[in-house]
Amino acid sequence: MSVTSANIRQTAAVSACPWLRLSDAAKVAWAQRLIVIVLLLVWEIWARLGGNTDLIAPPTAIVRALFANVLSDPDIRTAIALTLFEVVTAYALAFAGGLALGIAMGASDISRRAAFPIVLLLYAIPQVVLLPLFTLGFGIGPAAKIAFGFSHGIFPILVNVVAGMQNVNPLYLKAARAMGASRSDIFRDVIFPHMVGSFFTGLRLAMTMTLLGVILAELYVSQTGVGYFTKLFAETFDPAPLFALVGMLAAMAILLNSLVRQAERRFNRWKG
Repeated sequence: MSVTSANIRQTAAVSACPWLRLSDAAKVAWAQRLIVIVLLLVWEIWARLGGNTDLIAPPTAIVRALFANVLSDPDIRTAIALTLFEVVTAYALAFAGGLALGIAMGASDISRRAAFPIVLLLYAIPQVVLLPLFTLGFGIGPAAKIAFGFSHGIFPILVNVVAGMQNVNPLYLKAARAMGASRSDIFRDVIFPHMVGSFFTGLRLAMTMTLLGVILAELYVSQTGVGYFTKLFAETFDPAPLFALVGMLAAMAILLNSLVRQAERRFNRWKG
């Protein structure tokens, strides 16, 4: 009887509190929203009362600048579209190049041992020191920014593809060969499903690095793109549109990464 009464009280408590009826994923989502709201409130209060609004703009001023100074300016809208085009193009090239080279290197032990150390050596070089070479080779137009973004994005994909191919259980490969599977069948049905996690990790890292490469090129060797206007607002001490542009870059990165995550969930369905 006491157990039944306890169950009744628990059911009544759950019915009375909407929070308890939410799933764990919904609770996490609401907790994340709450954290963001609290941070924005703290930022607004601190910037208004204790900060310097000439250097750190409050969120309300940033939102006003986003619509009044950024999105209303046709030159900035064109710059945002150009930056998005450069990032997507550089990322697509990095995806294709990293996947092709990674498969070629990971396909055999000889190619991996011969070429992979060279890749790691190039990966260790800070890409920003090579920016003058990209400027000499491609000029200061979109080609230089796409090439510089590509140089940032290809290495995470390549390294993770090779790592994913090396992590496949050798017993699976032997079993597939014993059953008469061709090389293409082995790659499609054995290697690729087991390298999906590592591969998409490389894709997410490459997205961030590609965006970084494009923005760095726009900051230093360009007169167009979001990076150029970011530098312009920083040099003129105009923090509100500066933070608005930074927010646009963050939104761009979140959007592109969410697309990669959706693709990752689709290809990871076999694990469920």
